[in-house]
Amino acid sequence: MSIETSLHHSEQIRFHGSIDPHKRASGLSDIILGGQDGLVNVLGVILGVAAATSDTQIVLVAGLAATFAESVSMGAVAYTSTLADADFYESERAREYRHIQEVPQLERAEIREIYARKGFSGELLDRIVETITTNQDIWVAVMMAEEHQLIPTDRSQAIRAALIVGFSAIVGSLIPLVPFMFLAVDASIWASIIVTALVLFFVGAYKARITIGRPWKSGLEMAAIGTISALAGYLVGYLLKIPSVP
Repeated sequence: MSIETSLHHSEQIRFHGSIDPHKRASGLSDIILGGQDGLVNVLGVILGVAAATSDTQIVLVAGLAATFAESVSMGAVAYTSTLADADFYESERAREYRHIQEVPQLERAEIREIYARKGFSGELLDRIVETITTNQDIWVAVMMAEEHQLIPTDRSQAIRAALIVGFSAIVGSLIPLVPFMFLAVDASIWASIIVTALVLFFVGAYKARITIGRPWKSGLEMAAIGTISALAGYLVGYLLKIPSVP
């Protein structure tokens, strides 16, 4: 690996927000986060309500209330967490600049150690260290990427992440509600569980197919985890079941 190649890699990391080749994966992550959370949480709510009462209207009202509360909450979490990541990166970056000013020899030794671990040595290692440490911006970028394993977070993406997660949560939340619009409560419970499990399975399989992992295994894991989590809501509703009035 040449010095130019190594520095080019560091510059790519530094300007990750503008040339990131993995934006599609990031968007997929937001969609899965919102959709899966909406599916599981709202299924848990409506199963709990359905187990406690046989009134379809009550189930639908509870499900819709949970749907929109969930979407707003998830969108807000996505927004604030993106800003928090950006703040954390900036604080660590400022700290690295201070360290370069206050203890440059120590920071230079860390650069040498990083690239020595990568297999560089001798005159080539000396040139790499010298090239990096003559430019403070590159120096800090390398430290952030190699020492802290951090990449910049674009603050402008906070609103985008919030909208994607929030909309995905709405779509996911409505899926388990559909059976209750057409079937009786008892039939809707099973239909909702089956539909939700199938959707979770296909989401998990699709995620594995475009990233890594075995689609069948990933799909089954997501379906099982989501369904079991939602059944906790059914158990609570069953234990607190409203007795029917004669």
